[in-house]
Amino acid sequence: MPTIRLQNQTGDTVDIAKAYKGRKVLVFFYPKADTPGCTAQACGLRDIAGDVGDTVIIGISPDKPSKLAKFDEKYSLGFDLLADEDHAVAEAFGVWTEKSMYGRKYMGIQRSAFLIDEKGRIERAWPKISPKDTPIELLNALAR
Repeated sequence: MPTIRLQNQTGDTVDIAKAYKGRKVLVFFYPKADTPGCTAQACGLRDIAGDVGDTVIIGISPDKPSKLAKFDEKYSLGFDLLADEDHAVAEAFGVWTEKSMYGRKYMGIQRSAFLIDEKGRIERAWPKISPKDTPIELLNALAR
């Protein structure tokens, strides 16, 4: 698994391998805080956080920590949102891709989620996952 060591919404550096050693971690990549799809995805995960046991939920986007803090406060998310401003982690996971909107091509995050097991290995990957399916897929994976 690629290294994930980024600043969260409060400016603290979070190293997932060290901070959550021995626990499952859902890492979800989303394009932009406080946009409709990203809000639906984050709030859906917030709403099931009590049903995932010891599993940690972490969101990653290219937003600045200050924007992530506003997003967290506005929706009371309650989990780490990490700022991948140079998109190095997204590139390492293969989710920094060419996108197209209104005929204009640009680089951005492909909404994806990864369930990392207790040993730090990727147990499940959901590329191009929809916002509403993210919490459902996480619960299904944990029920196995």
